[in-house]
Amino acid sequence: MISAAAIKRFDVEVAKYPADQKQSAVMACLAIVQQELGYVGVESEKVIADHLGMPPMAVHEVTTFYNMYNQRPVGKFKLNVCTNLPCQLRDGQAALKHLEDKLGIHMGQTTVDGLFTLQQSECLGACADSPVMLVNDRTMCSFMSNDKLDQLVEGLRASVVSSGTQAK
Repeated sequence: MISAAAIKRFDVEVAKYPADQKQSAVMACLAIVQQELGYVGVESEKVIADHLGMPPMAVHEVTTFYNMYNQRPVGKFKLNVCTNLPCQLRDGQAALKHLEDKLGIHMGQTTVDGLFTLQQSECLGACADSPVMLVNDRTMCSFMSNDKLDQLVEGLRASVVSSGTQAK
């Protein structure tokens, strides 16, 4: 479950707020759990809720509102493809379909080797660069043509091989 070190990190975040507003640290605590476990399950939400004095449902509402929180284990590389209207108008759905075909999975699934999880996402705030995607909630990729998508996937695969790390 959640380590004692993670709970100490919760306390660091809670200390940033007035005592009667410690629930304000909920997003930071969710991020800490995700860094440690790779996802935020219902059990983890309960630990956070107890620590912050919140109803578990209130924590769950935050977890499910933001797509940056994984509610189940995901691949080493989480690919979030924007399919909101501006990206749709510039082939966002086609980019998602291309990745589904290339990876042999559908949106919401993870490849058998555990390397890639494919998700659609709401607006990533880079409409002028559409279609866009976000890799592992950190790296924005713009103007994602099929060629660029292929290069991205192959580059990520190669990074795993060259580093000698294994997928989950």
